[in-house]
Amino acid sequence: MSKPDDLLVDIATTVESEQCNQMSLTVVVQGAVITGRLAPESVWRQRVAEVLEDSERLGPFSAIFMSAGSDPHVRQRSEPPTHLHFHVARILQGSVGIPETGGMYRIAIEDVGAWTVGDFSYSDG
Repeated sequence: MSKPDDLLVDIATTVESEQCNQMSLTVVVQGAVITGRLAPESVWRQRVAEVLEDSERLGPFSAIFMSAGSDPHVRQRSEPPTHLHFHVARILQGSVGIPETGGMYRIAIEDVGAWTVGDFSYSDG
């Protein structure tokens, strides 16, 4: 989208302001279908940092996600969100969701070509 969808921005703003992670959403981004639950950016960053921290090879990167609150380039609360932060999310390909357990995705709202409320399920067979 050349201009982010105002309704989608409002949904992201509500997720941020309410600190709620129960909003299920499915988006199409450059042909990929991603489905899952939205999380506030701070919660998403914390969870990514925790996962990285537990990794021997990727541990040093965890600080990048936790220090975002002090970074002047991070969006201020008064500005509308520019990204959707998915957790427990999957990329749908045919009848398969990747990864099976769900992943953490950050998607620019302006890149969303289509969306719907709800989390599409998939089957293994």
